[in-house]
Amino acid sequence: MYLWQKEQWRHIMQQRASIPHALLLRGRAGTGKHAFAVNLSRAILCQQPDAQHEACGECPSCLWLAEGNHPDFRFISPEDAENTEEIPKKKTAKKSQISVAQIRQLIDYLSLTSHQVNSPRVILISPAETLNIASANALLKMLEEPPANTLFLLVTSQPQRLLATILSRCQAIDMPLPNRADALAWLKQQGVKDAEEALDYAGGAPLLALQAAEEGGASASLVKNLAQGARLDPFVCAPLFLTLGMERAIDALQKWTFDLTAYKLSQALHYHSQHSGALQALCKSVNLKSLLCFQQKLLEAKRTANHPLSNELQLENILLQYTHLFKPVNVKT
Repeated sequence: MYLWQKEQWRHIMQQRASIPHALLLRGRAGTGKHAFAVNLSRAILCQQPDAQHEACGECPSCLWLAEGNHPDFRFISPEDAENTEEIPKKKTAKKSQISVAQIRQLIDYLSLTSHQVNSPRVILISPAETLNIASANALLKMLEEPPANTLFLLVTSQPQRLLATILSRCQAIDMPLPNRADALAWLKQQGVKDAEEALDYAGGAPLLALQAAEEGGASASLVKNLAQGARLDPFVCAPLFLTLGMERAIDALQKWTFDLTAYKLSQALHYHSQHSGALQALCKSVNLKSLLCFQQKLLEAKRTANHPLSNELQLENILLQYTHLFKPVNVKT
C-alpha cells in the first residue's frame, strides 16, 4: 500500500464487518490501484491481521497467496496478460479482453463451498474495463445474486467502459493521485533521476512516471521519430510504438500532439518541456485545423485500443495521418 492510499484503506477497514459484496477501485492509471487491491485481498483472507488490519504475511493463508495457490482467491484478467503490477508488462501478442469462458469458470468455482468453513472468498478482476459484452453480462448475474461471504474487487482506470448496471452494483472507491511532494519523494526513493520531468510526463501518476523512467530509451526514441514530422516513416515506427502496447502508444501520441497544439497556440508545453526546440520547429509546418481533427481521431482510437484488431496496421494508419499534418519541409531535431 502506498502512502497516498491510507485514507482509502481506513475507509474500507472501518466497514470491514459489513463490507459490500463488490468494490470498484477507480482512478487514474499509474496510481497503484492494482497493488492496493492485492493488499486488500491479502488482508481480507489473512487469518491474523495486524493492528492496522494489514496481512501478517506469515499465516497459512498469506503463504498460500504468496505462492499463488490460495483456494479462496481468484484473479481474473485478460488471458495471458502479465498483470502482477498495475501497469501490464510490454507484450504485443496477448489477449486483450476477459472472455466469457473465464467468467463461466468463475461461476463454476463459486458454486463450490469455500476451502475453510466460514472463510471469505475474494475475486479480483483487473483491469475490469477489459470485460467484453458477454463476460460483463455473465459477471452481472453474479453481482445481482452474489454468493455468500464473497468479495468482488474490480479495478479500473476507465469506469466509463463498464456496464452501468455493473457500476450500480458496486461501491465505488476513488483512488487518488498523490500530491506532488509525496509523488516526487516516492520516485526519488525508487532512484528515478529527473523525477520532476518524469512526473510531468506521466500527468502526476507516479507508477507511470517510474515505468517511463525505466523505459527512457524507448520513450526517447519515440520522441525522436515524432520530431521528424512529415519525414517520419510509419511502417518503421509502428513496431517501435507497439513495444509499449497499443494503449500506451496512443497515449504517447496524444501527449505529443497536445504539446504541439499548446505550443502552436500559446508557446506553452505540458509534457515535453525538454523538447521545446523540436516542437517549435514542427509548429512552423503544422496545419492547426488538421492537428485538431487528428487529436479527435486519437480519442476514437483510444476507445478501441484493447480491441482484438491488427494493432500494427491500425497504428501504421495513425502514423501516416500524423505525417500528413505537416508540409514536407526539412525539420531540425
